[in-house]
Amino acid sequence: MIDVQVIDSHTGGEPTRVVIAGGPDLGSGTLAERRARFDAACADWRDAVIREPRGHAAMVGALLLPPDAPDAAAGVLFFNDVGSLGMCGHGTIGLLVTLCELGRVGLGAHRIDTPVGSVGATLHDPHTVEIANVPAYRHRAAVALDVPGVGRVVGDVAWGGNWFFLVHGARADLDLAHVDALTAEAKAIRAALDASGVTGADGAAIDHVEFNGPSPTADARGFVLCPGGAYDRSPCGTGTSAHVACLHADGRLAPRRAWRQESVVGSGFEAWIEHVDGDGVHVRLRGQAYVTGTATLRFDPRDPFRFGLR
Repeated sequence: MIDVQVIDSHTGGEPTRVVIAGGPDLGSGTLAERRARFDAACADWRDAVIREPRGHAAMVGALLLPPDAPDAAAGVLFFNDVGSLGMCGHGTIGLLVTLCELGRVGLGAHRIDTPVGSVGATLHDPHTVEIANVPAYRHRAAVALDVPGVGRVVGDVAWGGNWFFLVHGARADLDLAHVDALTAEAKAIRAALDASGVTGADGAAIDHVEFNGPSPTADARGFVLCPGGAYDRSPCGTGTSAHVACLHADGRLAPRRAWRQESVVGSGFEAWIEHVDGDGVHVRLRGQAYVTGTATLRFDPRDPFRFGLR
């Protein structure tokens, strides 16, 4: 019998499950090295924690680990139902609120180590977090794709902690009523990216697709398809960062100007460029998270679905 202790939260409607005890032994080394071991050997454990019947496709896990740097508040490895993530904006917000709930951090500035770099995170109150993301940048502009069943699509390839394809053209259908159609179209675009050999830097797979459109209450409303095929209920922290980097590259967003991104469920992140570094931008964004529960997940060896539904 194996037990895993977790604390669940949501950031703008998107769930985060922080594993505080019972995680796999990933050995020593950097978080990037430990991430590689996780990806190579921990698929059963990952699926058991994230997938049904204990979780669901939209959930993101956050495995607490010793940080790379001794002055960091925590190290974290984010993962979903298909693999690990380099960074997760909504998950970092949820993580810091969870660490506050545990009494491990107080109000003020903290450092969180991730496999793709350190992230600054400031807890303004028990629910409001401002993060200083890893540098974001546009890798390729105006990439054209012929997407079966959709037609010709043009978009930018950008990095915001994960790789994104941001589709050009404002959309008016970014709401809950159109989620199924948006998901199908985004999946077709992602398949076309793979088939066409369009990648991020160094051949990295583009595993997120983002649509944007107008909002009556924010600067933009977005829809993000996550790697496992679920849509992001939050505005997506790494997606917002990638969007901001593209806006800056086009001369449409100056440093320090606030940009509010809204999700398809109506939640919002406020983002701004703290400073420019070469072709990249250092984005800060602010959002809120709330703890929704604590649990001990039990994995009985007699349970035929102990590794989740696949």
